Amino acid sequence: MAKVYKVDETFDHTLFIGASCAFGVFDGVHRGHRFLIDQAKRTAAESGGKSIALTFDIDPDERFHADRLKKLMTNEQRVKALADTGVDCVVVLPFTPAFSAQSPMAFMDATFGGCAPYAMHVGTDFRFGAKAAGTVSELHEWGDSRGTRICSHDLESFDGRPITATRIRLLLGDCKVAAAIELLGHPYTFEGVVQQGRGQGNDMGFATANLQLPAMMQVLGEAVYAAYVTVDGVRYKSAMSVGVAPTFADATATCEAHILDFDGKIYGDTIKVEPVEFLRPMIKFDSVDELIATVKGNIEWVRENL
Repeated sequence: MAKVYKVDETFDHTLFIGASCAFGVFDGVHRGHRFLIDQAKRTAAESGGKSIALTFDIDPDERFHADRLKKLMTNEQRVKALADTGVDCVVVLPFTPAFSAQSPMAFMDATFGGCAPYAMHVGTDFRFGAKAAGTVSELHEWGDSRGTRICSHDLESFDGRPITATRIRLLLGDCKVAAAIELLGHPYTFEGVVQQGRGQGNDMGFATANLQLPAMMQVLGEAVYAAYVTVDGVRYKSAMSVGVAPTFADATATCEAHILDFDGKIYGDTIKVEPVEFLRPMIKFDSVDELIATVKGNIEWVRENL
């Protein structure tokens, strides 16, 4: 795993000298992001410098549009995933109000602290500086004046359309998990703390682990899914529902996972959920017996097919 540097008053900007950087937010660290990172590794090998994934400590939209932001990864998951891509190091910039309010050229100078890298790789839609006013054209001007090779790349495509975090989020919102995973290039996962639930599942013979996710992490569409759940490093099959349980009048939006062949007490524990297959939409059943029969059928499908 690559070393992670958080930029503060002790950070040594000479790390950038001779380096090749892939610069972006990288939510999801999807196939398009990995292409950029691979390009940085390629030019680093040419120059003999370090390959660096350069990112922010938060998604900039958390500062400007937190009320409508949806994310594929927490900031901690994103930085860890970047560290696992094979780069030499990850550099994490603090996206403070003062930093984000700088003009595009001042923004870049502050980023590198007078130690411009050998090369920098970005997507052609890359924007930077106050109000995202800086364009790739201006980035080339900055690079030309400081001896940095700016490499802007068209977005990686799949089925004739660019791979973007927005496209993946929309697929997940439409319950198209398999298609989203194809674009991510790795499993889609999220984590949550197990909370006390309504208790109906236990009464009906299929206890569930109940998670409440922050609004910005509620990306997956309301439905029932086949999934894996990891508890204390052990991966179990699971039948999982996301959203409102319409059969119960007092239901609230939640994620409930029935973990097959598991009966431990995990209230307060953090578990990882990996949805892999859409099973059915959320349904309002005419009776509790119909609900039980359907859920048991979902559980059996998971047992036989995952």
